[in-house]
Amino acid sequence: MPVLEVQNLRKSFGDVRAVESISFSVEPGEIFTIIGPNGAGKTTTLEMIEGLQPPDAGSIKFGDKSWDKDAEQIKYNIGVQPQSSAIFDLLTVEENLELFATFYPQSRSAAEVMEMINLTDQRNRHVKKLSGGQQQRLAIGLAMVNDPQIIFLDEPTTGLDPQARRNIWDIILKLKTLGKTTILTTHYMEEAEKLSDRVCIVDQGKIVALDTPSALIDSLTKEREVRLSFLDGSAAAVAAEDAARAHHSVARTHLEGEVLQLWTTKPEETLYELFGFTKDRGYRVEQISIRELSLEDVFIAFTGKEWRD
Repeated sequence: MPVLEVQNLRKSFGDVRAVESISFSVEPGEIFTIIGPNGAGKTTTLEMIEGLQPPDAGSIKFGDKSWDKDAEQIKYNIGVQPQSSAIFDLLTVEENLELFATFYPQSRSAAEVMEMINLTDQRNRHVKKLSGGQQQRLAIGLAMVNDPQIIFLDEPTTGLDPQARRNIWDIILKLKTLGKTTILTTHYMEEAEKLSDRVCIVDQGKIVALDTPSALIDSLTKEREVRLSFLDGSAAAVAAEDAARAHHSVARTHLEGEVLQLWTTKPEETLYELFGFTKDRGYRVEQISIRELSLEDVFIAFTGKEWRD
């Protein structure tokens, strides 16, 4: 049974339709990621699910519970990452966690949460003296303090350096091992691709794609781009292009000087035959690369927009 089921959510602000008709379900223990261009409706969708915005139409169910009948129970069963402005700068890490714990009838101990978010050594440090990454980890800890089954994280790694971002990834993956369900929004395609069990792409208030990252990538094409550059100049590249075109798996080619690009459904087989050809002719290959498709390619294909971190 899904832990969350959203059906036909709609929300307008005046004449602007922020969310047009969004439906999906989330299974227990999933990392479910919502991505989309700015203004796509993902934040409004998240706020409606969290109970912060009333939908104009549609339904939101947490198992057999809904906001209109079971709001108090839902609040105790979900965790929402607070914005930085909701954290008390003049309190320590431990004091913030202990304060938030008083909001719930049951909670994890501050010591246990600090261990999970790797802030035990910062327990007596005031929030205003923490780094950006440490503050974000504390924000996630505050969402975990009531030991919820579902945790909502809204762009938890935005603005962080790569190391701090990976520290957050470790926490999210740790939550998964504990059986928690995480609903995530992010501005980073690599993050969505590495962490998510499923990705939901939203554009103009609608879902345009929803599946596992690998299935979304495979849905585009089976072709892979191969690029070769030749030490023997453009003549070698032209000859290699002719040889590549004769291969049944090569869909198309592009030549620019001594660089040959080709798109093939069987890159290993194509390269094996090309290397046999270049060896027989004495052509020297300087560089070779195979470009795998990524979630960013999926995003561009479905939204027609280039992603910006």
